[in-house]
Amino acid sequence: MKNFFEAIASLFQDLLFLPYQLLTQLEPLSWWLANGMSFLFLVIGFVAAVYWIRQLLKFDQSGEENKDSSAHSFL
Repeated sequence: MKNFFEAIASLFQDLLFLPYQLLTQLEPLSWWLANGMSFLFLVIGFVAAVYWIRQLLKFDQSGEENKDSSAHSFL
């Protein structure tokens, strides 16, 4: 069983985290390039939040929701 978990650790450390290790080596050369993955995730999150808010507004303006205080059993 120990070998199984060591194989999983080796997989992550030696293969799957390799791009992130390369980014840490890139940091002395360019801070902007080294943090590119973080900026990418921030942009994806921002776009997803804008999309979600627009969908909520569209649903709210359609008037489908029953906003009566007794509409939900948990209220």
